[in-house]
Amino acid sequence: MTRHILRLTALAVAVLIAGCGDKPQQSGDPVVLIGQASPLTGPQAHLGKDNENGAQLALDEINAAGFTLGGKKVILEMKSEDDAADPKTATTVAQKLVDEGVAGMIGHLNSGATIPASRIYADAGIPQISPSATAIAYTASGYKTAYRVMTNDAQQGSVLGNFAVTKLGAKKIAIIDDRTAYGQGLADEVEKAAKAAGAEVVAREYTSDRATDFMAILTSIKGKAPDLVFFGGMDPQAAPMAKQMKQLGMTARFLGGDGAQTPKFIELAGADAEGAIASNPGLPLDVMPGGAAFKAKFEAKYGKIQNYAPYAYDAMYVLTGAMKRADSSDPARYLAELPKTDYQGVTGRVRFDAKGDITGGAVTLYQVKDGKWVTLETVSSAQ
Repeated sequence: MTRHILRLTALAVAVLIAGCGDKPQQSGDPVVLIGQASPLTGPQAHLGKDNENGAQLALDEINAAGFTLGGKKVILEMKSEDDAADPKTATTVAQKLVDEGVAGMIGHLNSGATIPASRIYADAGIPQISPSATAIAYTASGYKTAYRVMTNDAQQGSVLGNFAVTKLGAKKIAIIDDRTAYGQGLADEVEKAAKAAGAEVVAREYTSDRATDFMAILTSIKGKAPDLVFFGGMDPQAAPMAKQMKQLGMTARFLGGDGAQTPKFIELAGADAEGAIASNPGLPLDVMPGGAAFKAKFEAKYGKIQNYAPYAYDAMYVLTGAMKRADSSDPARYLAELPKTDYQGVTGRVRFDAKGDITGGAVTLYQVKDGKWVTLETVSSAQ
């Protein structure tokens, strides 16, 4: 009977610790678990590892500096999971992380994974900060646990649509999206802004985030003689699409969003990447407040930055900063500190509006010139 009571007591203590995101370590210091989810396998793995590495770099720095809660040293540990950029897998991963007792969440990468997973974190009361999910629907859900440190697609799409018409002179635009929450959502905003600026959308087509052959779609579009083709999707599709446009002799400009504005796009498209234009929420890395220092330490450890690593890095500091202010890793206690965030990060000043969106964001346009992404202009994007 006594042993049974002791076992129940031990179990209750373990559950209590797990519920606060802590677990004992052999050194005696408690461990706070922080989750990270992104595609770590498949065609978007280079982007997923970029997020994972950015978050890990921040976590390592915070641990090295000494992280204390309640006057005691705490060790931060990251539980990283592969969501394969798939909505169903994302919900499975989210539930697994919740069950393992994470105190907070960095991720997911893709909007299509982030949105369904956000409900699971919200139901568990676990704060979630995405470094890269830009779909409007993510923070429009009303979940008090959902935040992002990157400009959303309402802002990015507006800038892209206006830029296509007013700066590139496009009068006839064809739009293709990959039917993900990110790709379709961004394409919708681009279409809206382009029409408002006076352009005609001569075609609206869609593909998938696994396709690589776009010849049929592009052949149909070519017959409508667009000045510009916009693609809403990621670089594994954007690169072959740009190549196939050249193969078909299309003279239309290629325009993409942040999913295309990566070193991998240039690597995959080769010479056919030349002249392509794409946007990315935020400032160029070389003019970010902490961009140069971040690039040096990140690339010394992990190699070339793909895209979102600086945002994942800032997201980790924002999450743990809220814990510090609350002096607790209990999500129920430190969640109330997230709306009060005012953090000067690598990517810029991080503050949130009532929905959990970053305020005062910017959008930058880039073009491939001589095999490299070159900055064209940065547009301030007011909320």
